[in-house]
Amino acid sequence: MSREARLQTARARLAAVLTDGAPDRGVLAFGDPRVDDLLPGGGLALGRWHEVAGEGMELETAAAPGAFLAALVAPLARKATVVWVMRRDDLYAPGLSGLGFPAQGLIQVKARDDTQALAALEDALGCAGVAAAIGEIEAVDLVAGRRLQLACERRGAVGFVIRRRPFGGAVRRPASGSAAATRWTIAPAPSEPAPGDPGLGAPRWRVALDRCRGGRAGAWIMEKTDDAYPLRVVANLGDRQLAPPQPLRLVG
Repeated sequence: MSREARLQTARARLAAVLTDGAPDRGVLAFGDPRVDDLLPGGGLALGRWHEVAGEGMELETAAAPGAFLAALVAPLARKATVVWVMRRDDLYAPGLSGLGFPAQGLIQVKARDDTQALAALEDALGCAGVAAAIGEIEAVDLVAGRRLQLACERRGAVGFVIRRRPFGGAVRRPASGSAAATRWTIAPAPSEPAPGDPGLGAPRWRVALDRCRGGRAGAWIMEKTDDAYPLRVVANLGDRQLAPPQPLRLVG
């Protein structure tokens, strides 16, 4: 076995044990079997942490990942405190309210760098009364990931890392064998107004579950709703209705 193969095997074994023995704290269900059936336990595991990233400029602005997470964790924010650790002071509370997130249940923390952001996220996850904590962080190595997982287990809070380089430049790739329970990529999708309703429809996102420990990957178009579950699947990403190709016409 080559040195590289041995390293890959060691990383895989280490990743496998990072969350072994973690207590089952329940799940945050999407309410749709197309998503929930791919996740262990039938939903997004609480008491663990999850990684979310955007694409292109979203790696700097994190607008789509942030909006998606705000809608996703809104039910938790209505019951307990949510802490959001930022690198840039650009979180718009009224915009969160428009996504169903109660701004009064939010504590915002400004961090100067990744090290401080990770420390604040870890502290928040271990605090009584905190249901979820979100941190905007460029990358999380295995040691930091393990510390985050232990903090989640302390009181059963769920953690989210938005991979973000807030001042531009290339974003570092996450460490191989990250301790995150799931890894997602979020991108904006065109909204569709209801028939006869002028203007914009509900916010939509292209949602890809890239990696899930003990589960399977998948991709969908999701939309914000005001129903019991804050997000609904509009379509599987591969099932979108495309306009039929138009025949070529020769002119002249």
